[in-house]
Formats: sequence, C-alpha cells, structure tokens
Amino acid sequence: MEIVISNSSGKPIYEQITDQVKSQIMSGSLKAGEPLPSMRVLAADLKVSLITTKRAYNDLEAEGFIETVAGKGSFVAAQDPALLREANLRLAEDGIRRAVEVARRSSITKEELLEMVDILYDGD
Repeated sequence: MEIVISNSSGKPIYEQITDQVKSQIMSGSLKAGEPLPSMRVLAADLKVSLITTKRAYNDLEAEGFIETVAGKGSFVAAQDPALLREANLRLAEDGIRRAVEVARRSSITKEELLEMVDILYDGD
C-alpha cells in the first residue's frame, strides 16, 4: 500500500489517507483479505499522528472498505462489485462535473467537451 501525503493539499491528512486507500481498493490494487499496516506503523511511515491514522481507519471501516479484527489487525473488506461500480460512477461524475464547470467558465462548447471525452476515452 502506497500513500503520499501532501502538506499543500486543502484536505486534512486523515482524509488524504482515506481517499487513497479507497482508491486502491476500488482499482483492485488492494484485494479483499489483504492486511493493512497497523495504525502505528502507518503513522510512523507517514510521520503523522497515531490519532490521524486511527481516524482514517475508523472512517474506512465505517464505510465498509476495511475490517478490523481485534488482536490481528485491519484487512481489506470483501467488496460488493455493484457498490464498487457505484462508487466509481460517483468519482467519474465528480470529475465530469468539474470539467463541465471549467468548460462553462472558459466558453468551451458542449460539442468540444464531448469530443475531448471521446478522444480521452478511446486513448487517441
């Protein structure tokens, strides 16, 4: 598991951790049952407070992304494919919403924006 903390980000550190772990789970790079580093180890690795990693793990557990087993640690929870798809759809929708806002502010037409999406989606 790789997490990069940005001090210049407007997001709190616990939220950066949460978002990156979720992203790795949704992309499949973290698989169901895979162990996560302990909160203490992660805090030491990232040079952040134990309270920060505890908050991130608590949020991830509350949202069903990880499971914590007393005395054993935290593990990636099995994910419902339909829920993962829905989460990814929300991420895509957020990105598209931001792109539409930029396009409107910049007088980029809907047709130009759709053409960009077609090009990016097809990889040309």
